Amino acid sequence: MLLDALTLNLGYNATLVALGATALGLAAGTVGTFLYLRQRSLVSDAISHATLPGVAIAFLVMVALGGTGRNLAGLMLGSAITAALGLATVTWLTRATRLPQDAAIGAVLSVFFGTGITLLTVIQTLDAGQQAGLESVLLGATAGMLRADALLIAAGGALTLLATMALRRPLLMIAFDEGYAAQRGLNVAHYDLALLGLVLAVTVTGLKITGLILIVALLVIPPVAARFWTDRAPRMALIAAVIGAGAGYVGAALSASAPDLPTGPLIVLTAFSAFAVSLFCAPRRGLLASALRHTRQRATARS
Repeated sequence: MLLDALTLNLGYNATLVALGATALGLAAGTVGTFLYLRQRSLVSDAISHATLPGVAIAFLVMVALGGTGRNLAGLMLGSAITAALGLATVTWLTRATRLPQDAAIGAVLSVFFGTGITLLTVIQTLDAGQQAGLESVLLGATAGMLRADALLIAAGGALTLLATMALRRPLLMIAFDEGYAAQRGLNVAHYDLALLGLVLAVTVTGLKITGLILIVALLVIPPVAARFWTDRAPRMALIAAVIGAGAGYVGAALSASAPDLPTGPLIVLTAFSAFAVSLFCAPRRGLLASALRHTRQRATARS
């Protein structure tokens, strides 16, 4: 059954999920690389948690307008608005006060996430919310994914990837030497904002597949795993993209072959497996290679 899922022979819905997850992983691995190089990985946590109240508010608005509240485009729009608001709040707190960025992130994500949980609780008490299933946005839910949803996710991932590639040179320059980039005429603040916008796009796109909590792992794990294999940033971005895409594809296939297991956690576990292999087996930075070099050095010193 797993082989059928890996070869896209397990049905139409499984194929849609696998292709959508692959596109998401490809974009997340690439964007996450530049976020890692800029040492801003923790910001993705604030952005992801800030999407929850937007999802709840979007659901209430769509229900008030006579809809079911489950339209993915509407939920993504709502999550994007509150995520942008959360990001703006973190930026303002960091610049206007003496709070360090990690403290600002902790404050924002806790307040926004708490607000979102409260709204979800209120929704579940409403007649329209009894079957909403909005709690699935926390960990993702791919069962019954529609063709329009899959196309929306794939398009979002592709556009985010294209935008990242278009901005790769200035983003790399800022990541490695912010002062030199400013001297060359680059507006560092604007490009930082563009990078965070790309993170926001990945987070919103992954709402259906990984959920707002686990998307952070897909932004962080592939770049960290890729770092073990290379010292060159472009190659690192390529490896991270491959790891992210592979994790999305294999995780979705595993979920399709075992329907009782959720897709999002399986994607994250697959990405972690790639990280574990990299940690131990990378030829220069891996633990096994380091242990072998240490053993050789000791043998040489004794001789």
